Amino acid sequence: MSKTFDRYSSILYLLLGLFFVLESRKISESAYGSNVGPNIFPLMLGIILILLSLRLFYETFKYMDHKKGKVVLDYKKFSIILISAILYAFFIETVGFILTTFFFLVVSFQVMEKGGLWKSLIISASFSLGVYYLFVVVLEGSLPGLPIWF
Repeated sequence: MSKTFDRYSSILYLLLGLFFVLESRKISESAYGSNVGPNIFPLMLGIILILLSLRLFYETFKYMDHKKGKVVLDYKKFSIILISAILYAFFIETVGFILTTFFFLVVSFQVMEKGGLWKSLIISASFSLGVYYLFVVVLEGSLPGLPIWF
């Protein structure tokens, strides 16, 4: 993208990350049947967003000053990923975390880079199962697993 856009978006993401961190402190720290409270996930997302925004802001100082041609925005890819993210949020409770995350990642990887289907499938399955195992087994939290009909 452009240096100006990246710089302003990094500041926006920094503020959004701070908002996540501050608002997650208002959520209760424990949940019934879980050692991990509902405040942990938004808190961690906020911290990660802050760190990534600081990295993006730092990277804008390394950009070259020469101007390239006109930037072409790809609305088709953006729309597909946006719709798949909305469907992900809609179906996560009924279909479960593992399957919805797997399908969302496969669709997103294929939209970003065509080909490499096996690589996308392996990475998506590893990530879905790994995050589920880490959160449910190691941290003893709760996520919707597999649907009842599965």
